[in-house]
Amino acid sequence: MPPILALILCTIFVLFLLRLEHKQYPNASAALWIPTIWFLLETSKPLGILFGTGGATMEEGSALDRVVLSILLCLGFIVVVKRKYNIADSLKKNYWVTLFLIMSLFSVLWSDMPFVCFKRWFRMLIPLIMAFVIATEVDPFKAIQSLVRRTIYIHIPFSYILINYYPFWGRQYGRWSGALMWVGVSSQKNGLALLCMFAIIYFSWTFIKRRDGSETKVTVYQTYVEIFIFLLALWLFLGPNHTLTYSATSAVALILGLAILFLFKWLRKFNVIPGINVLTIIIIMIIIYGTATPFVGGLMVYDPSSTLGRDESLTGRTEIWSYLIPYALNRPILGHGFGGFWTDAMREATSSHAHNGYLDTILNIGFIGLFFLSMFLIANCQKARNLMTQDFNWGILWFCFLMISVIHNIAESSVTSISGLMPTILLFMMMSFTAKQEVSDKDVGLTRPLDPSSKV
Repeated sequence: MPPILALILCTIFVLFLLRLEHKQYPNASAALWIPTIWFLLETSKPLGILFGTGGATMEEGSALDRVVLSILLCLGFIVVVKRKYNIADSLKKNYWVTLFLIMSLFSVLWSDMPFVCFKRWFRMLIPLIMAFVIATEVDPFKAIQSLVRRTIYIHIPFSYILINYYPFWGRQYGRWSGALMWVGVSSQKNGLALLCMFAIIYFSWTFIKRRDGSETKVTVYQTYVEIFIFLLALWLFLGPNHTLTYSATSAVALILGLAILFLFKWLRKFNVIPGINVLTIIIIMIIIYGTATPFVGGLMVYDPSSTLGRDESLTGRTEIWSYLIPYALNRPILGHGFGGFWTDAMREATSSHAHNGYLDTILNIGFIGLFFLSMFLIANCQKARNLMTQDFNWGILWFCFLMISVIHNIAESSVTSISGLMPTILLFMMMSFTAKQEVSDKDVGLTRPLDPSSKV
């Protein structure tokens, strides 16, 4: 099939999927497309790469990306202001997000390239504004679900097309090994694997809900279409060699994520929900384990490398960690400034990131910054547990995404700020939960009996 014909047919199919998505959430406002478009850009190749307008260096960046992101930021802010959303109150209730942002901003002061760091920090405000836009929707959680479906419906089919018909965009080769890698719409192999894992977890959650009657399909063919996208995502996840160990980190996170999803649904049959302290301790232990891993030079307690077809160096990660640890210990408390460590020279000498989100955070904003980021993750855990008592299905999905994030972060830099696929979803969930709680509190206030001494 000619590539252009494949692209046209894929575009028609994606439009059909978006039409199906609209039927699932017809109350979505037009403004929801603002965070949707931003999220699509956040989880795919930069526009500067696609259109060849990137700067000469990473520090310089892409003017096209800056313009588009600035427009989306302004549009999102206008929507939030018009809807009279109380930003200050939301930041007060989600104070760990606020403290993380403040800490990251102050770290610009001791960076070796403060202007570049400030630009990177300012860009982190965009997901926050997008979270506010979603929180002001009629039903914030359904708005998140709509955004997730749109992202999957667009990225998964187009990734297939790029890999098979436009290999210049959809494929890469290992920097040192020369091995073929599928990247699709993403910038690198693990980005596509994370996106596919995200889609597989979401559709598994959807199928479970539909089976137990918590959700109904809007058309007779909806389930069949979703199964097709699910299988397509799984096929892309297995990579060119069609093996589960193609992206070992994502494979482990996927297996554990599905296990948690089914375990919680099984416990629900016996009206058992793990306590908030138990879940919090689990998250804290994973964060501590992930932080210690690069410092001890490898996985502790149990190393599944051989099972996953990897060597003891975790595909070169241990060498990267040993190279970066001295830099982390040189500025352990405050780091090198938010976004100030990974210069072009450092990327050329080692890698594009530390392959450990906890170490990456220490390199940028030190152990203090890691503490604030960890508290953001712990706050997600506690709020997800609270949501389980109100809406069990959404609560377990939230906790499942959180578990995937902290586990995936051990061998990949997937959570180093509130930007990126997984941390952004966690941020959206947190802000939407706050908005739902405010609505519930108002409803409770309306139903309370009036004080007998009050005057009408």
